[in-house]
Amino acid sequence: MAAADVEDFIGQNRLLSDFIETFRGVSESEKHWKSRREFLFRNISNYEEKPRVDHLLALSMVWANHVFLGCRYSTGLLEKVGEMAEGIVVEDAPVFKTRDELIKQQQQRR
Repeated sequence: MAAADVEDFIGQNRLLSDFIETFRGVSESEKHWKSRREFLFRNISNYEEKPRVDHLLALSMVWANHVFLGCRYSTGLLEKVGEMAEGIVVEDAPVFKTRDELIKQQQQRR
């Protein structure tokens, strides 16, 4: 689902769109929210019941925190959210290096 497709989907599904908009964090930037909203739209059909929506919200935060903040999670969890987010294009996504990568880079300079 491309960004234009998401906007089209929102226009055609106003009730669902309004429901998903309630999950935007107060401090979430427009860029961050746009990507996480797309993640939610892509996966909401598999998580429509109340307890499952909470699970989807948690997975969307894991994905967003990993992409935008560089948070690290278990390999299995990252693979799951990666599959769920397949095809979502995040413009100007930050690139993070691990502590080990930074140390290795410093050692190579010596």
